[in-house]
Amino acid sequence: MGTDDISEQGLDETVSRAHAEIKLVEERRTKLSALRKAGNPFPNDFRRDDISLDIHRQYGEYSNEMLEAEPRTVSVAGRMVLKRVMGKASFATIQDMSGRIQLYITNDNAGAAVHEAFKHYDLGDILGAQGTLFRTRTGELSVRVTSLRLLTKSLRPLPEKFHGLTDQEQKYRQRYLDLITNEDSRKVFLARSGIIQSIREFFTARGYLEVETPMMHPIPGGAAARPFTTHHNALDMGLYLRIAPELYLKRLVVGGMEKVFEINRNFRNEGISTRHNPEFTMLEFYEAYQDYMYLMSFTETLLREIAAKVLGTTRISYQGREIDLAQPFARLTISQAIRRFHPEYTDAQLVDREFLIDKLRALGVSYKTGDGIGGLQLSLFDETTEHLLFEPVFIIDYPAEVSPLARCNDVNPALTDRFELYIAGREIANGFSELNDPEAQAARFLEQAKAKEAGDAEAMHYDSDYIRALEYGLPPTAGEGIGIDRLVMLFTDSPSIRDVILFPQLRREDLKHA
Repeated sequence: MGTDDISEQGLDETVSRAHAEIKLVEERRTKLSALRKAGNPFPNDFRRDDISLDIHRQYGEYSNEMLEAEPRTVSVAGRMVLKRVMGKASFATIQDMSGRIQLYITNDNAGAAVHEAFKHYDLGDILGAQGTLFRTRTGELSVRVTSLRLLTKSLRPLPEKFHGLTDQEQKYRQRYLDLITNEDSRKVFLARSGIIQSIREFFTARGYLEVETPMMHPIPGGAAARPFTTHHNALDMGLYLRIAPELYLKRLVVGGMEKVFEINRNFRNEGISTRHNPEFTMLEFYEAYQDYMYLMSFTETLLREIAAKVLGTTRISYQGREIDLAQPFARLTISQAIRRFHPEYTDAQLVDREFLIDKLRALGVSYKTGDGIGGLQLSLFDETTEHLLFEPVFIIDYPAEVSPLARCNDVNPALTDRFELYIAGREIANGFSELNDPEAQAARFLEQAKAKEAGDAEAMHYDSDYIRALEYGLPPTAGEGIGIDRLVMLFTDSPSIRDVILFPQLRREDLKHA
């Protein structure tokens, strides 16, 4: 069979499935029409008292004799995902927010009319049922149904049991269908919720105040990134969607809120990849009278506590490799990290500007012509070393030229008291001792403004109000940002950021083939 034959066969199968789905939808619409004539097909007076997980937890160890001796009445509801009709008795499995429970429907307990109606229900329909618990002959905890109602008629068929959603883009685009049919996806987002809740508990237990700062900014700041723009009609002014909350959070520290954190949505008008989505979630936190060394130890404790609470262990597996978060995280400078994985480079070469430029050109890596040694080293690190940092490691002592908001090191002013945490080959966190000298910060902003005029679209703007805030006095402060999406990727063994964002950004469906 040739390639063209295989392509034609695949096309024929796709067309055949599409026609079959259209026919099934027409059949379900016919059933809905009949239901409308009989009454309200979408009732809203059923109340669920029990969810499947609680039932299994509470009665999972009960024998059938115990359940029969003291009948437990339950009221459950969910989407029917399995159905088996057997004459005068039928089985169905419904799925709710917590899991699944089996229903047992018979003429004797539910009535012949109810049982007959059930036989015409379809997979995907949402049912409400009341009855008593018992165990089947195979030992499965089930509900012996005494009352059964159709609460919502599903007009579209669920994907075939053994094929499911096979198209990755369809999973992201129709996340509702992915969640119905894919237990692994549901587990990922349950874990995400648990991670965020654990973060909140961690910080509030340590006296931090959770705050909210603006998502529309008159001046983009707090990060080097290309912003999204919008317009406010009433004020007749342009605004930028937030690229980072940093400058607002530090204003709060100036105001006396000395320990603050925010779980925030940021927006950056950049490319899409397995690690990048234009809309993403960050944790940012600031604490007065601390420094970046404190933050590194604090971050290790944070990640260990979240992993232990959500996953039950500090030893995690990511893409087939183990990571032990209980072990101390390594700390390396940029040049030390490059040399560890590329010993062919010498210390002398890594501080030789011409060598670095020649090497970047040979690798086809773009760089800014005004970059100093630190900026060129960072470009080489990003290209050759970042993806190799699998075990947790803090990369420390970032050059001042790429750290416009960080405090310079007292011993070597060309460096800053800054780190980035890498795990599994990607940046997870970025933290530093904050620059609180208003004149030094103003000079840094001016350098950024010049870079922007020279064509750097990601350079920062000059924020005069932030400088004014610093002039009132920002205490010595340490601040950090942690990418929650990437953290969830790590803790759920997810290879792509789209796997951990409920509705990742995609090309509009009607334009995806344009």
